[in-house]
Amino acid sequence: MKNLVQARALRSHGRIKRKMTEAERRIIAAQGYVELGLFDEAREELAPLPPEMHDRVDVIEITLLCLMGGHRWAEALALATKLCAQEPGGYIHAAFCLHELGRTAEAVDVLSRGPATLRTKSVYYYNMGCYHARLGLHDKALAYLDRAFQMDGELRHHAKKDRDLDCLRAQLETHPA
Repeated sequence: MKNLVQARALRSHGRIKRKMTEAERRIIAAQGYVELGLFDEAREELAPLPPEMHDRVDVIEITLLCLMGGHRWAEALALATKLCAQEPGGYIHAAFCLHELGRTAEAVDVLSRGPATLRTKSVYYYNMGCYHARLGLHDKALAYLDRAFQMDGELRHHAKKDRDLDCLRAQLETHPA
């Protein structure tokens, strides 16, 4: 009896976790597969979920990342646009898809119209820098990249390999951040 009372007390204080549902297990597994770059496996995990679960933000984002990982940009753009209504990160994804579809000016427009919370994310400035570089607006690109590097210094290492920034390679190597 004492053990049962202790177990109830622990459960009520959140120290004992409830059993994970099959749907939760599938979503977590799909997230893991995406992190490993196993996009087909991730989609296989999500496929059996009930239809109403496919409208969850986390499931939409996993599916979107799978489409992006498979370079299925038009499909990914449609899903990213749906995500924009629910999650600010949808704007980052939508802009990236537009850029990959060769619609870089539209990508800049999408990010510019995104919610103010995007401007607290280094990836916003990094992507804007990349897009402006591809549009030939090098001074603007460098200003955006400087801001991204100030927010997250690791992005400077990524920039060294980013093909979108090839036109700025010399300036990035000599430009202080």
